[in-house]
Amino acid sequence: MHVEQYYVDGIAHLSYLVGGKASCAIIDPKRDVEEYVSAAARLGLTITHILETHLHADFVSGHIELARRTGATIYAPRSGGCTYDHVAVGEGDRLDIEDMRVEVRDTPGHTPDGVCFVFTDRSRGAEPAAVFTGDTLFVGDVGRPDLFPGRGDELASQLFDNLRNQLLRLPDTCLVYPAHGAGSLCGKAMGAMRVSTIGYERRFNPVLQHATEVEFKTALLSGMPAAPDHFARCSDINRRGPGLVAETPSPRPLSPKDLQSLIEEGHTVLDVRDYAAFGGAHVPGAYNIDAAHNFSTFAGWLLPADKPLVLVAAANEQISALVTMLRRVGLDTVVGYLDGGMGPWIVSGMPIDRIPTTTIFEAKRYCEENKPVTFLDVRASGEWDLSHINGAIHIPLPATRTRHNELDREATTVLVCKSGARASTAGSILQRHGFKNLTVMAGGMTAWTAAGLAPECATCALTHGPRTHY
Repeated sequence: MHVEQYYVDGIAHLSYLVGGKASCAIIDPKRDVEEYVSAAARLGLTITHILETHLHADFVSGHIELARRTGATIYAPRSGGCTYDHVAVGEGDRLDIEDMRVEVRDTPGHTPDGVCFVFTDRSRGAEPAAVFTGDTLFVGDVGRPDLFPGRGDELASQLFDNLRNQLLRLPDTCLVYPAHGAGSLCGKAMGAMRVSTIGYERRFNPVLQHATEVEFKTALLSGMPAAPDHFARCSDINRRGPGLVAETPSPRPLSPKDLQSLIEEGHTVLDVRDYAAFGGAHVPGAYNIDAAHNFSTFAGWLLPADKPLVLVAAANEQISALVTMLRRVGLDTVVGYLDGGMGPWIVSGMPIDRIPTTTIFEAKRYCEENKPVTFLDVRASGEWDLSHINGAIHIPLPATRTRHNELDREATTVLVCKSGARASTAGSILQRHGFKNLTVMAGGMTAWTAAGLAPECATCALTHGPRTHY
């Protein structure tokens, strides 16, 4: 049995190729499937099985794309109610892939439809060799059970039971291959390692140390990060089966006049440059989500899914990768991009907007001189709790879409995050709601704490921690 793991940065998604001598299975594939096709060809294997552990919430799966490309059969949870052509599987079902026996275990808890696939390599022995746990069990964590309104308590109970009576009854030597690593919002605090064993998780996974169901649920249902808006949308897309990427039109280059016409028609402009470039000059009304920082998650979370998208990038060469990252979260409506970036827009005499930056020392003077300034910290609650500027207002980035009326529009608003990227995104949202006096604190809390002005945020300092905290 040969296993290859594939990692998608930004959404921290893990997928797998599991091969024998001539055939292989792909487990929880990403939507851009070329890497699996190329890997199978390199290994001299035919992709015959596509295994889905659950209806993924944080990304659109590549199961339909891969099946169309290869002719492989999709196996998906019976309880998922999928409407595309597939083999429905559940508790007690078995598959054979050459010498590999695959047993299906029903493990609802993270979602009502979750299953795990237990692989036994019969050429090596009779004990299970590996379990592909989807979002049921992670390294150092378990799947969050709070994604279905009103069902958190029920799902947490099922998760507690299935972890103990399904997964923890596997041998200690059984390898654990989860569907996500550190940084995913499908759990609370995943470890940096991307592979583990049942025995290691039994001993060291903090969530599995709770002796009673009450303790387990209390720990799991408190302090969970907010669930992005696109989670429900992606689950539904995966249930129906997403459209084929090959049939999705490619974005076209746009002149400044073309872009202006599309803006007048109601298209959404997404500027993916860093906060310094965006702050210097941008298309009025544009959203800013830095392509280098957790782009897919925040795009899926913040952008209207029902409107066509137009991209503004630093270079045309970025467009293909950006479109791929947007498709991963179900945003298939990119119709074009500003050809040549902001340069042609500016020299054409088109209107521009700005969000200037301020240094930490200028921001500190605002505090000392008691000027009419609002410090708006848009980091996640966990980051705020660990360290923040005295007197600042805390509104996490996604909530700025609805809570902007809590802010004084007349005061200068200093936007704060870890580095500046999320602050700029918040600024772009506030500008769309008519705010004028905005400035981004360059370097964010990273620079503020480096200067000794506040205690270091442990989350910000975590080298391999969640990538959503930038």
